[in-house]
Amino acid sequence: MKKRILIVDDKPTIAKIINVYISELYDCTYYEDPVTAIAWMLEGNRPDLIITDLNMPKMSGVEFIDYIKKNNLFDNIPVVILSSEDSTSQKIALLEKGASDYISKPFNPLELKARLKKILN
Repeated sequence: MKKRILIVDDKPTIAKIINVYISELYDCTYYEDPVTAIAWMLEGNRPDLIITDLNMPKMSGVEFIDYIKKNNLFDNIPVVILSSEDSTSQKIALLEKGASDYISKPFNPLELKARLKKILN
């Protein structure tokens, strides 16, 4: 059975690119904002890993990560940040909050695939 990856990004193009490169290994579910993604998870859906952007409508990626890491139902799900924000201090802060990895956009899809494989194995 394939592992499930939740992609949360307000740009559908990013989700499509990710899906093209990883769909043979993983089942991907996509939402444009964290609020809808959380609702989906609260319905009993549990991804094996979450890929999230930081700058999104309704709830920022930082708030989303805080929610995930403070919720006992989801706190052990690895979170990979995929963002155009390239501040070293922000990367460090998010890794300290519990993010498993931080990849800057534009990203190499093959590098993303390798990093996901490493986290999930």
